[in-house]
Amino acid sequence: MNFSEILTGFETVLTPTNLLFVLIGVVVGMVIGVIPGLGPTATIALLLPLTYGIEPATAIIMLAGIYYGSMYGGTITSVLLHLPGEAASVVTTFDGYQMAKQGRAGPALGIAAIGSFVGGLVSVVGLLLFAPLLASFALRFGPPEFTVLALLGIALAAYLGSRRFAAALAMAAFGLLLATVGQDSIEGSPRFTFGSLELLNGLDFVAVAMGLFGLGELLHTLETSRRARGQIAPVGHVLPSRAEIRQSGGAIARGSVIGFVLGLLPGGGGMVASLASYATEKRRSSAPERFGKGAIEGVAGPETANNAGSQAAFIPLLTLGLPPNPVLALILGALLIQGVTPGPQLIVENPDIFWGVIASMLVGNIILLVLNLPLVRVFIKILNIRVAILAALAAVVTMLGVFSINNSVFDLWVVLAFGVLGYGMRKAGFEPGPLVLAFVLGGLLEPSVRQSLLISGGDPTVFVTRPISGTMLGLAAIATIVMTVKSVRARKNTRTPTDPEKVNA
Repeated sequence: MNFSEILTGFETVLTPTNLLFVLIGVVVGMVIGVIPGLGPTATIALLLPLTYGIEPATAIIMLAGIYYGSMYGGTITSVLLHLPGEAASVVTTFDGYQMAKQGRAGPALGIAAIGSFVGGLVSVVGLLLFAPLLASFALRFGPPEFTVLALLGIALAAYLGSRRFAAALAMAAFGLLLATVGQDSIEGSPRFTFGSLELLNGLDFVAVAMGLFGLGELLHTLETSRRARGQIAPVGHVLPSRAEIRQSGGAIARGSVIGFVLGLLPGGGGMVASLASYATEKRRSSAPERFGKGAIEGVAGPETANNAGSQAAFIPLLTLGLPPNPVLALILGALLIQGVTPGPQLIVENPDIFWGVIASMLVGNIILLVLNLPLVRVFIKILNIRVAILAALAAVVTMLGVFSINNSVFDLWVVLAFGVLGYGMRKAGFEPGPLVLAFVLGGLLEPSVRQSLLISGGDPTVFVTRPISGTMLGLAAIATIVMTVKSVRARKNTRTPTDPEKVNA
């Protein structure tokens, strides 16, 4: 990395068009974060068709802004209504809502804005320092390494992103199966097409994603929105006092580091980082009983960590082509639609995208800080809009957007089918994230497996004998064993209290 490369990024983002899309991204992100049940995954899925007609760098800059912008938007409802607008904001309800009940909603939102800015800034610096190094290291990767890396990513994302590891793995396996639908790229033979000409080209990623996360999420949101919302707490002054800032300083610093490190891991990002930060602050506190009763560190740490984690997650996406979570899988899909393949060569072949996205995060975090503190009351007004109205408009945009890409009626049926499937999965407690992640990676995984076997003359030990892939495979095997043992122990512990002999003992 040198100074000229950083300047390339700022030259990309500081054009009027890209600045406008940074602003659009972070504002849309905040708005959808405020609306409970929608979230960045569904919104990015809905907006994928719109990215088809704009420049790749501009499209990814906007989608990235939506992602990290939504992290703060979800804080507003978590603090004021005890209702997280986004999954990563669940932890904020523990102490944020208690602060609001004590008349301290303003400082809770203020410290969340400051912490999010600091966490984002730390992640941007980390991106500048570590992303080029990782890209250089990834140049040593061949097909076996990418095969193992993709499998490791799917396994870790299934474990960290879901409460039920076995169910998440089943969804990931189904996603890999869906990725094989269509014409074989080498032999040309049809697979799982059942005589349908439309399926020869495979399932369209946008149609699948918009069905599962767009239409499916809208149906689920309409059902859950029937529950009455509580009374919105008064905000008051937003800027925290000097004492509150000093009290939160350590939590913000630790949350930045925790969020950045965990954001690099597949399945990490906002939710896992915020939980880890909260647990760390509670463990370090001299008065842990304060947590859950309005401790400002319980807001500052997790909010910093979830924003840092969401931006650090772009490192494996941009340098390895490995999306750590479902949101980044959708952004990977947007890049592939544009004909851009993330990976070690991205920094050489498309420096405007690589450095432009990183520079846009710095600009976006500044915009968020400027907007959050004075305009928080404006964003609260969004809570008065009926979810049914927003859902109806989003459903129309979804169908029109999918049709506009290929002018295919078949794609509309795919959206409807996967919308019903996504709704059913949520009702049954299955997470659609591993399915979409595996579906995206399946298009990269299969060629890597076949190329590896061609290189080795059909010898499967090629994945073990090469140093990098062998090491990663060993770590994956150890991680799988540990995950399985923990899952079995947890299941036994939950069953123990219901055993009559144990209870009567």
